[in-house]
Amino acid sequence: MSGNFTNSCIEALEPSNRFLVSAVVYGLVLAVSLPLNTVSLWILLRSHGLRSSCAVLMVNLAASDLLLALSLPLRVYFYATLQWPFGVGTCTAAIMLFRINIRTSSIFITLISVDRLVALVFPLRSRSLRTTACACKCCAVVWILVTILCIPEIIHLHNKLTECTIYTPCFEFRTSRKHSLTMALSQAIFLLILLVVNIVSTVVVIVALRKRPSTGAAKVNNRMNVILIFAVNMLVFMIFFMPFTLQLLIGLMDNHADVLRGLICLASVNCCLDPLIYYFSLDSFWQDKGKRQTDVGTYSLSRTMERS
Repeated sequence: MSGNFTNSCIEALEPSNRFLVSAVVYGLVLAVSLPLNTVSLWILLRSHGLRSSCAVLMVNLAASDLLLALSLPLRVYFYATLQWPFGVGTCTAAIMLFRINIRTSSIFITLISVDRLVALVFPLRSRSLRTTACACKCCAVVWILVTILCIPEIIHLHNKLTECTIYTPCFEFRTSRKHSLTMALSQAIFLLILLVVNIVSTVVVIVALRKRPSTGAAKVNNRMNVILIFAVNMLVFMIFFMPFTLQLLIGLMDNHADVLRGLICLASVNCCLDPLIYYFSLDSFWQDKGKRQTDVGTYSLSRTMERS
């Protein structure tokens, strides 16, 4: 990762243990996330389909994570060999898949939190809003909007990488300071807003659960599942998304290339943790849909979601 923002086209990268560690980390993330998200997506589609807003959001989150996982072999190869023979277009696509995953995953996780919030606090009034059609439209808007907003970034990155005629640093490439500052600041504000939404949703849900009576081990377990859903969501934001984005801003003022490289590796781990959201969000996640029964009379948030 070059610390020189005015001339990122370097002749070559020298082998280092730091690059080797990045290759190992990405390799481990790939080994875990690819099968995990593939199996999760298969289970979601086979056992739950697109029959609820909750399932639709999770299918899209799994698809986003799977796209990131599919780009990780390129990162492993680059950091293991410090060579990039695949061309500028492939490099641009691999870099943008990571950035798009951060943005789409953060949105889908927030939508999942909001979906749970309205399902718990407004179980009856929200039924007309929490439909499969509405969830599909929201997800389509997210993909289209994020893609459109990334087009200028894609063009800029591709053009700058094209200028590197001798050696393509790919994942160690950094654009101009001004462009990087704009991107980092926009993403930081965007993620901060989503984090606030998740915090508010978590507080409201905890307050709502405390006001409702709880009797029996089943309802206690359901409450724990609801709390764990929001805990995982907050964990993803506070550990994987925000440090990476904030370090982008700090790194522009000083050279923290090694720290930023480590936080990018850490951010990629989010695709390994997201399947926990599926497990705690949908009752009988591992069961066939024909064996699943929904109890609409309980305060279980995950059961309420299955109704729509």
